[in-house]
Amino acid sequence: MICRRLILLMVLAAAFFNSNSQKIVYSEPDRDDTRRMNFEIAGKINGNFLVYKNVRNRDWIVVLDNEMREITKEEQDYVPDNDRMINVDFFAYPDFCYMVYQYQKKNTIYCMASKIDGNGKKVGDVIQLDTTHLGFAADNKVYTVLSSEDKSKLIVFKINSRNRKMFRITTVLLNDRLETLKRNKINLPMEERNEYLGEFQLDNEGDLVFTKYESSNGDEISRASFLTKSAYEDSLMQHPLDLGDINLDEIHIKVDNYNKRYFLTSFYYKEKRGNVDGFYFYVWDKQSRQSLIETSVAFSEELRKEAKGDANVKMAFNDYFIRNIITRKDGGFIIASEAYYTTSRFNSWNRWNYLNRSYMSTMDYYYYSPYYSSIWGRGWNSSQNVRFHADNITVFSFDKTGKPEWNNVIVKEQYDDQSDDLLSYQVMVTGGQLHFLFNQNERRVNLLNDYSVAPDGQMNRNPTLKNLDKGYEFMPRYAKQVSARQIIIPCITRNYICFAKVEF
Repeated sequence: MICRRLILLMVLAAAFFNSNSQKIVYSEPDRDDTRRMNFEIAGKINGNFLVYKNVRNRDWIVVLDNEMREITKEEQDYVPDNDRMINVDFFAYPDFCYMVYQYQKKNTIYCMASKIDGNGKKVGDVIQLDTTHLGFAADNKVYTVLSSEDKSKLIVFKINSRNRKMFRITTVLLNDRLETLKRNKINLPMEERNEYLGEFQLDNEGDLVFTKYESSNGDEISRASFLTKSAYEDSLMQHPLDLGDINLDEIHIKVDNYNKRYFLTSFYYKEKRGNVDGFYFYVWDKQSRQSLIETSVAFSEELRKEAKGDANVKMAFNDYFIRNIITRKDGGFIIASEAYYTTSRFNSWNRWNYLNRSYMSTMDYYYYSPYYSSIWGRGWNSSQNVRFHADNITVFSFDKTGKPEWNNVIVKEQYDDQSDDLLSYQVMVTGGQLHFLFNQNERRVNLLNDYSVAPDGQMNRNPTLKNLDKGYEFMPRYAKQVSARQIIIPCITRNYICFAKVEF
């Protein structure tokens, strides 16, 4: 009797342990799934995981079950195979997803959309969203497609910059059935030679918000504003930022749909090409149509010492870039930033080589998109002259007035001579905690680490994940959270790409 009770207690304890641990399950790679394959994690549809693959001008949706076993592989044969595919975006819903893609045929760029069910099959007809006529072959995507946080709205837009003093922005606002709600063509004066457009975001009401700034040769931003376009209006509203005597880095936008606010932030400098001094904040209230916060917060000496890595204290944040902005229902917000840089025997790297390049390098085209795709066109860099580095992560929490609450530094050191695909991190939100997933080299093997940060700032390094196989190298920067407690992470094994489901 005692023995039976002991066995029962052991079984219950094992069940409890397994239910509170992280579990990894891997998919099997196909023979064509090499490192140069283009891929995108579409999402979790009707309980299945859908992954898009593009190999040698052919397109598939691979359907995986909960154990990451392949159920089917559906070729998307309606995608033209003899024309130039430029970009693919996926927008997942519980029982289907939209694949919005653009390709070039002769001198025309087509922006198309298809609806795909949980078995990877196309539902209904392909929808043409827009076309653009060019006199050349496009090197990067013309259209940008954004989704609102609640996925009730999608917007497709393009920017014609042929007239450098007058940009034309064409927008197509859609509902979740891809029905057109509003189509606009808006002229935007660009008064100064060094003016550019920055990040774009779409809120749940279908309003578009983006930034416009003045920057010389990719340096710091000396003057800036943010612009809003209401869903059903035909004009833009411009709101200048009062920067005073500070200069800004890249400006990031986060829509706070719960509190109906727009949150803008950036690193700032007191001197031109100087050291990063702290954060700049700007919060715009949609209901009152006025700014609630416009302030700056300097980094403390103590934080600089903790975050500096190999840099000196004054230059502690010069290699950092803002990676994540997370808003809270109470109006507070969390910012995560990461030290990222490259080293070379021939050239010294600094952040001015990196800033604003995605916006500025496209200005020679008649049409351009303010974003490059993170996955499409991703390739293995064969150059051995550059070493990529991704080091410490800093996490900051602020209240609704912009006052600092707490900060934490996750210490890591990553580098690679081939590319940065295995570097950096991904954030997963589970049960109010933030999980930071990244590789760390231990005994010459890259192991996936999990650091969690609680709402009060308490940080924990979690135990090594179950089923962590040494034969797999993770690419967490390309991971996608697909449910409340599941994330899909691309992996490399035996020079092939596969996918791992991590379940919390």
